[in-house]
Amino acid sequence: MNRTVYLNGAWLAEADAHVSIFDRGFLFADAIYEVTGVVNGKLLEYEGHSARLQRSMGELGLVCPLSPEELLGVHREIVHRNALSEGLIYLQISRGPADRDFAFPANPVPTLVLFTQAKAVLDNPKARTGISVALLPDLRWARCDIKTVQLLYPSMAKMEAARQGADDAWLVEDGFVTEASSASAHIITSDGVLVTRPLSQAILHGITRHSVLDLATTIGVAVEERPFSVEEAKTAAEAFITSATNFVLPVTQIDGQLIGDGQPGPLTLRLRELYIERKIASAI
Repeated sequence: MNRTVYLNGAWLAEADAHVSIFDRGFLFADAIYEVTGVVNGKLLEYEGHSARLQRSMGELGLVCPLSPEELLGVHREIVHRNALSEGLIYLQISRGPADRDFAFPANPVPTLVLFTQAKAVLDNPKARTGISVALLPDLRWARCDIKTVQLLYPSMAKMEAARQGADDAWLVEDGFVTEASSASAHIITSDGVLVTRPLSQAILHGITRHSVLDLATTIGVAVEERPFSVEEAKTAAEAFITSATNFVLPVTQIDGQLIGDGQPGPLTLRLRELYIERKIASAI
C-alpha cells in the first residue's frame, strides 16, 4: 500500500507518518474515532458521522484542531489524493502526547489522523449468504455510546467467534443481546416487527442503525426499540446487523442455530437495497 494520509495538518506518505510514543491514544486509549463510507468517490452519511464525532469529543473533553467545515474539506481531499472510489475513511483524534500520567494534561495538543482503506463495500458476498454469529458475554466498559479506540474486547470477541467457526459475535448481557462486536444487532419477528435495543450508554448510537430504522418506518414496517433476549434472537424470522462498513448485512445463524430457513431474509435484503439506493443518492 502507498496511501497518502493526513496527520496534524500535513499530507504524508503512510510510511512517513509517525505519532509520538507518548501519545495518550497509545498509552491510555484516550482517543475516539469515526468511520465514513465512500461510494463513487462521495461520502455516505457524513453529517451523521460528523455529529457523532462532536458528541464523542464532548463526552471525553477532546477538542478537534479543525472546524467541522475544515474537517469535511480534509475528508474530500483524502478521497481525491488517494483516488478512492469505494471504501472507508478512518478518522482518529487523541488527546495528544504528554508525559505519562493518568490525569489529563493541562494544555493538550490533540493528534488528528485520517487514512483511507479501499474496500468493495457494495458488492459484499456475505450480503448474499448471510453471516453466522457466536453469542459471547459483553465484557466491555459501561460507556459504549462513546466511539473510543479501546477496541481490545471487541477484537477478542471476533477472534473467539472465529475460533468457534462463526463470522462475528453478538454480545450478551443478562440474557439480552446488546450489539455485535462492531455493529448494531437487529431481529425481525414472525409478525414482521423489527426489534432493536434502544439507545443508551450500553450501545453505540449507530448512524446506519438510525437510517435503517427510518427506512423501515417509511415502508410500513413496525419498529420496537427494546431489549431482545437470546431466545428471541434464535427464534426470529430474520436477523441482521448494521454498520458503516457493512450497511445492512443478514445474519443467518446464531450459535449454530439457523435463523428462519437459513437464508438472508426478504425484509433484510429489501432494507439493504433501499439503504444503498437512498444513501448513495444523498452522498456528498
